[in-house]
Amino acid sequence: MQTRMDYYKVHPKVYSLMGQMEKFIKEQNLDPVLYELIKIRASQINGCAFCLDAHTRDLRKMGETEERIALTSVWRECTYYTDAEKAVLHLTEVVTEITVQGVPKDVYNEVLQYFSEKQYMDLIVAINTINNWNRIAISTGMFPGCKD
Repeated sequence: MQTRMDYYKVHPKVYSLMGQMEKFIKEQNLDPVLYELIKIRASQINGCAFCLDAHTRDLRKMGETEERIALTSVWRECTYYTDAEKAVLHLTEVVTEITVQGVPKDVYNEVLQYFSEKQYMDLIVAINTINNWNRIAISTGMFPGCKD
């Protein structure tokens, strides 16, 4: 099977812009494992198989345990995640599904127990970036193992 289009050939500025977003996030010194957890959880919610495949692979390469990777979707029922990670996974869910309830004050306050307001904004940008990648991948028909 093939993708619908090779978006980075059709419109290289889009790929460049997304690359700038990734570069920005890395410059903010967001914990790379936490960023991959954000990517995985958002990709699960959005149903983006391409990104979910890519980011679970990335997390494995970072030495993450199979339990933490496999159980990201049920983080509430696990002891594998720190309280700070749980706060960010919760934020990832509400931002990804923002039309449901916005970002409730308790979620905002929960995140601020572990992160500064600046870091909160970094997290919002990180969550929005993977949501953008998910929408690009899904809209252009990308999936694991796809060929251009």
